[in-house]
Amino acid sequence: MGYKVAIVGATGNVGREMLNILEERGFPADEVVALASRRSQGTDVSYGDKTLKVRSLEQYDFSDTDICLMSAGGAVSKEWSPKIGKQGCVVIDNSSAFRYDPDVPLIVPEVNADAVTGFTKKNIIANPNCSTAQMLVALKPLHDHATIKRVVVSTYQSVSGAGKDGMDELFTQTRAIFVADSVENKKFTKRIAFNVIPHIDVFMEDGTTKEEWKMVAETKKMLDPKIKVTATCVRVPVFIGHSEAINLEFEKPITAEEARDILREAPGCQVIDKHEDGGYITPLESAGEDATFISRIREDSTLDNGLNIWVVSDNLRKGAALNAVQIAELLLERDLIKPRKQAA
Repeated sequence: MGYKVAIVGATGNVGREMLNILEERGFPADEVVALASRRSQGTDVSYGDKTLKVRSLEQYDFSDTDICLMSAGGAVSKEWSPKIGKQGCVVIDNSSAFRYDPDVPLIVPEVNADAVTGFTKKNIIANPNCSTAQMLVALKPLHDHATIKRVVVSTYQSVSGAGKDGMDELFTQTRAIFVADSVENKKFTKRIAFNVIPHIDVFMEDGTTKEEWKMVAETKKMLDPKIKVTATCVRVPVFIGHSEAINLEFEKPITAEEARDILREAPGCQVIDKHEDGGYITPLESAGEDATFISRIREDSTLDNGLNIWVVSDNLRKGAALNAVQIAELLLERDLIKPRKQAA
């Protein structure tokens, strides 16, 4: 007997990717239900070689559903995730709504899988921010070996992190520039085509943006509360794939060669680090891939125990949809949920 899985936000970039990944990985689902707002009701979405009709979230009964993959934004999640959880369905939420709730585990399976057992308090598990997820996949094995004291990270985040509207705006602006049309900014605060914007999410009182704050708070919650983190998050004119330049300071000595060896063996990591033209990863190559790629591993001579690394991943997959499906797989592997139809 397989599981019944609902995807909320099935018409969005991440929702569609969740459907693709469930099918690709052979998740044991007897039934998959695509849900969205009333205005998307009746839309067709693909699940393997099947076509699913999108149903209305407002009219759906979760009482016989085992897992809900939620990717409809923070406001929808705040309203619906607790209601769904109370019906006995485990919610794996991709928004920021519950990431900092002490009663909701924030999970990257390669980083802190053991924390998943805490989901029973609210029947909600949070998926981290896309930029944090890929960073911690790379940092966890290094932290285990030499204990990270401080992280300085600068991100180069693709427009797909801002949803379909962000991708459409980059495409539309780029085309407009080539044909000498006027360029409009709708999704982003400044022109994104042929530009970079050091502003993701809202500004906070101290001048950091919410995106930067998320990377700090989530690293402390998932990896180690003692780690000092400072981030600068930048939107770049790339469709898919987030990149990060990360400077690390460790308590114990670690060489670049040791770091390469550790990361080559680490779950979810793939090292591409040759000291030659093209011997590194870019976001273009990461699109559609599951791995977190690490390149440009080198020692920082300005620190006693310092390293620089370059980390790239498909933000729609490991940064969102893949991580959510991996959390669902983790629940099954650890025998933490059973199909409700079977139990009945």
